[in-house]
Amino acid sequence: MSPAPEPTTAPATSTATSTATSTASTPTAPPVAPARPVTATHHGRERTDAYDWLRAKDDPEVLGYLEAENAWTEARTSHLADLRAAVFEEIKARTLETDLSVPTRVRGYWYYSRSFEGKQYGASCRVAVTDPADWTPPMPADARPDEPALPGEEVLLDLNELAEGHDFFSLGGSAVSSDDRILAYATDVVGDERYTVRFLDLETREHLADELTDVLGGVTWGTASSGHTGHCYYTTVDETWRPDKVWRHRLGTPQSEDELVLHETDPRFNVGVGRTRSRRYVVAAAGSRTTTEYHLLDAADPAAVPVVFAERSEGVEYSLDHLVVGGQDRFVVLHNATGPEFELGYAAGPAPADGWTPLLPHDLAVRLEDVDAFAGHLVVQQRSEGRTRIRVLTLGDDPDAPVTDDRLLEVGGDLATVGLGGNPAFDQPVVRVGMTSMAQPSSVYDVDLVTSEATLLKRAPVLGGFDSDDYEEHRLWATAPDGTEVPMSLVVRKGVRTSGPVPLVLYGYGAYEASMDPYFSISRLSVLDRGAAFVIAHVRGGGEMGRHWYDDGKMEHKQHTFDDFIACARHLVATGWTTPDRLVAQGGSAGGLLMGAVANQAPEAFGGIVAEVPFVDALTSMLDSSLPLTVGEYDEWGNPEGDAAAYDRIAGYAPYDNVADLPYPPILAITSLNDTRVLYVEPAKWVARIRATAPGADVLLKTEMAAGHGGVSGRYRAWEEIAFSLAWVLDRMGLADRSPIAAPAASPQA
Repeated sequence: MSPAPEPTTAPATSTATSTATSTASTPTAPPVAPARPVTATHHGRERTDAYDWLRAKDDPEVLGYLEAENAWTEARTSHLADLRAAVFEEIKARTLETDLSVPTRVRGYWYYSRSFEGKQYGASCRVAVTDPADWTPPMPADARPDEPALPGEEVLLDLNELAEGHDFFSLGGSAVSSDDRILAYATDVVGDERYTVRFLDLETREHLADELTDVLGGVTWGTASSGHTGHCYYTTVDETWRPDKVWRHRLGTPQSEDELVLHETDPRFNVGVGRTRSRRYVVAAAGSRTTTEYHLLDAADPAAVPVVFAERSEGVEYSLDHLVVGGQDRFVVLHNATGPEFELGYAAGPAPADGWTPLLPHDLAVRLEDVDAFAGHLVVQQRSEGRTRIRVLTLGDDPDAPVTDDRLLEVGGDLATVGLGGNPAFDQPVVRVGMTSMAQPSSVYDVDLVTSEATLLKRAPVLGGFDSDDYEEHRLWATAPDGTEVPMSLVVRKGVRTSGPVPLVLYGYGAYEASMDPYFSISRLSVLDRGAAFVIAHVRGGGEMGRHWYDDGKMEHKQHTFDDFIACARHLVATGWTTPDRLVAQGGSAGGLLMGAVANQAPEAFGGIVAEVPFVDALTSMLDSSLPLTVGEYDEWGNPEGDAAAYDRIAGYAPYDNVADLPYPPILAITSLNDTRVLYVEPAKWVARIRATAPGADVLLKTEMAAGHGGVSGRYRAWEEIAFSLAWVLDRMGLADRSPIAAPAASPQA
C-alpha cells in the first residue's frame, strides 16, 4: 500500500462532513461517525449495525468522513514525517533503480522487463534470439536508463507513457500472438481490476481497432495467428465480480460478435483460461474452493468446441498439462481424488478419476502442489515438513511406463523457499528456478533437466553495503492450545539480541491455503537494521504444512488460525525474543481478519497492530450474496445466510461483531476506496465502532482514495506507503529515534 494523491474534500452537510471540511487546519480530535442503527434478523438472531451507512461510496458525507479520518491519521503521525522520509530514502538507496529481469525465451525472442531510475513504472522489452541452440539468456554488463539494455532491444510497452494522466495504473496480462507480431495487453486505470485489452502491431507500432472491455486479466492466444488474423480467449465477470464467462475473439471483429465458449452458472465456481505448454490445447477451467473441471480446445482451431476432460465431482480438485511420450499424446493430472495431499496421475485422454494411472501415488507426508510438462521431463513442485522442493521426473519413450528417473533438485537450504520461474517453452533443456530466504535476496537459476546442474543467472542486487551474513535466520515452533506445533520463520540482525528481548514484527495470513513462505524484502532491512526482528507465523489456514494444515484452519476450524497466531506471540515472549509492548502484529486482507480477531481475543499480547485492507466485517459480507466474491467464499468461511451454525460461527470471531470495551493496542488500518475484494467500508466501520465502544482507543484509518486491493500504483508511491507503515511500526516498537546500523548512503546510480 502507498499514499494516494491529495484528496479533494467533498461538500458536506453532516457532523462527519463538518469534521472533514476542517482538514485545512490540523484536527485536534478524531472524527466521530454518527451512529445510525439498523437491525436485521437472521435465524432468529437480531443484529444491529450502526455504521453500515458508510457503505455509500459516492455519498459526499461518506467521502468527507474518510478524508477526515485521513486528516486525523496525518495529524497523529506528523511527528514521524522525518522518519518516513528517512525510511523512504533507505529503500531507494538500497534499490538498483535501473535494472532488468533475467530474459525469458519465447520462440524467437528473449523477453524481459526494465526499470528506470526516477520513473514510477518500467517497460516491457524483447530482443531476437541469435543462436537457436543457445539457451543462455543474454545479460548486459551494465544497464543505463538512457540506453538499450541489450543490442537490438525492442521496447514493446513503456508503462510510464501508458500511465500518463492517470492517478492509478496497472498492467494486467500481456501476450504476443503465435507469429510474434501482435501484442495484446490489458490495463486498469481505476483499481477495480476490470481491464481493457488493446492490440498493438509490433511491426507498425499502431493499434488495431479491436478493443475488449471489462476483461479480467489478459488474453490467451490460439496458435493460428498470422498478421492481423488470429483468435484469442478471455474471461469476463458478472455483477458480483465473479469470473463466469470465457469468450473467443477473432481479430478484426467487434467484441459484440465474440463467441461464448464457456458460461459457468454455479455461483460457487469461477472460470479461467490458459494454454498447455505444448501449445496443443487451450484449457478453460471452472473451479470452486473444493471442486474443479477442465475443458480442452484445439489451440489451432478458431472454431473449436470445448471437450470436458473429467466431469466435476464434488470435492475432487484437479489440474492438467499435455505431453507427448513415444510420439503419443498423454496428459498428466494433479488431483486429490485419492487423498488430501494430491497424487500425480496419467491418462491417454479425457477420462474420469478412476481412469488416471498413478505416476506419483498419494503420500500424506508430501503435498504435491503443481506439475509442469516438458518434452522429456515433468517438473513437480512439492512441500514436506514446511519446506518447498522441486522434483524432476525423466520421461522415456514408453507411453505405458513413461517415468525412467525421479530426483529432487538441490537448490536452497532448509530455511529457503524455492519455486519455478517462467518456463514457457515445451522443448527447453533447462528449467528456470527461483530461490529466496528471509536473509537471502531472490536468486534466479537455470537448472539443466538432464544433469541437474544449477547455473546462477542473477541475484537481486541490494545496494548500500548489504551482506546477508550480517543476519541470522531461525525456524521456531510454538504450541497451540490443542497441542499442535506451529512453525515460525524469523530473521534478525546478528548481535542485536545479546542484551535481551528485541522489538519484533509478527506477520500472519492463514487462509485459502496460501503459503507465506520465507522471502526477502529490501524495505524490511529498515526494521532489522534498527535492532528489531521479523517473524512470519505459519498459522493454520495456510498451506505451509500441506492440505491438512489448510483444512484445519477454515470453516468450523477457523478459530485455530487465531489460536496459532496468539500462541506464536506468547511463545516469542516466553522464550525471551521480545516483550508484548514491543511486539507489533501485521496482516492484510484475510490476514487483516486475523489482526482484528486477535485484537479482540488477546489485546494484551501486542504493542500495536497493522491491518491492511482488512476483512474485518466478515459476517456482513458473507450475508450478502450480491457482493463480489461472497458465494464463492462459502467453502472457505461458510454460508451464514443459509446455515444457522455458520452464522453463529462467523459471528463468534468476526472482528467487527466482537468489538468491546477492551484495552486495545494502537491500531493502524489501511484500505483503498476502489478495492473490489475487501470493500473500504469494512475497516471504516470497524474503526468507527472501536472508537465508540472503547473510549481512548488509539486507532487510525488511512484510506487510499485512488487505489484498489493492492494499493496505489507506481513504485515510488508504493515506497512512500511502505515508509508510512514502517515508521508507525518503528514508533510503536520504541525505535523511532534509532538510526539504522550502517545506513545506506543515497548516491546517484549509473
